[in-house]
Amino acid sequence: MNKPLMAKATAVWLVDNTTLSFKQIGDFCGMHELEVQGIADGDVAAGVKGFDPVASNQLDPIEIEKGQKDPRYKLKLKHNPAAEGEEKRRGPRYTPLSKRQDRPNAILWLVKFHPELADAQIAKLVGTTKPTIASIRERTHWNIQNMQPIDPVALGLCRQSELDAAVQKAAKRKASEGGAMTDDERRKLLSTETSLAMSDEPRMPSSIAGLEGFTLGGSDEKPKKEENLDADSFFNLPAQDDDADEDEDDKR
Repeated sequence: MNKPLMAKATAVWLVDNTTLSFKQIGDFCGMHELEVQGIADGDVAAGVKGFDPVASNQLDPIEIEKGQKDPRYKLKLKHNPAAEGEEKRRGPRYTPLSKRQDRPNAILWLVKFHPELADAQIAKLVGTTKPTIASIRERTHWNIQNMQPIDPVALGLCRQSELDAAVQKAAKRKASEGGAMTDDERRKLLSTETSLAMSDEPRMPSSIAGLEGFTLGGSDEKPKKEENLDADSFFNLPAQDDDADEDEDDKR
């Protein structure tokens, strides 16, 4: 159920002007009943002025009457087009000042381990700009030498569910474009427990690929025996050449 506009101020008004239970007000305003009790005790929302949901056309007086008669009755919010998308985040994600220095490390982690993510997805996850992402991808960032890849979930920049949803969306887009996923990319789409339980397939390193049939013994053919040669054989002329020279001398 959608929350009413100015939910906390509405809860203040309901606490002050009705006899609804804390749980009924909390369910209607999207708050915990203990938080509503804190409003009644003056510990929460101190100084907040109540906002009338009846006057703002968010709640019918009949709903209040039904709720006061039956503590188990849940108030129904009237349809208000202005309240649609009230909780949706608009614009870039706000990052606290204490965590902004960690954003480059988170971007480096996303670029390294999830290259299938688009720049717009990374910008939405950690609240950054596309030029910053491009400089980290191209390793032209001014502090690239001192950066280390760190999981943005561990840094508190985004939630695991948001990261998983972005990765799933990027995988579907890549599949629709005809790109095939590798085993490592497919493992990233699984949960940690599932990926760790999978057996690793034996793979040969790319550096020695093509040497499957290599053996240290060489081929089965026996090497030819070399002829016994001595040093004198390289300097003595053939015998037939000596006989020919002697015949020429006799003729002279």
